[in-house]
Amino acid sequence: MGIKKFITSVKESLGLEVNETTKKKKALKILIKKLAAKKSKLKKSFNKKIEKKQKKDLEEEYKIVRIQLKKGTKLLQKLNLENKKDENGR
Repeated sequence: MGIKKFITSVKESLGLEVNETTKKKKALKILIKKLAAKKSKLKKSFNKKIEKKQKKDLEEEYKIVRIQLKKGTKLLQKLNLENKKDENGR
């Protein structure tokens, strides 16, 4: 999955706002930061007393956020490696 496609899909599925004019790397960093905040917020909500259905929904959303966070981190590492290769190639 390409970086633009990843950013777009995560924004749409989780309702996160990222400015369209930012560069890929910066947008990815912002998105990862927002995903991490959402992950911690969801983790904290597990401690509250809620119905089983709501808890199941929270767990599902938590899993999705966790997976997207891993994908985003991998993409960011890939971008960093590409930048290092470009700098060394100069």
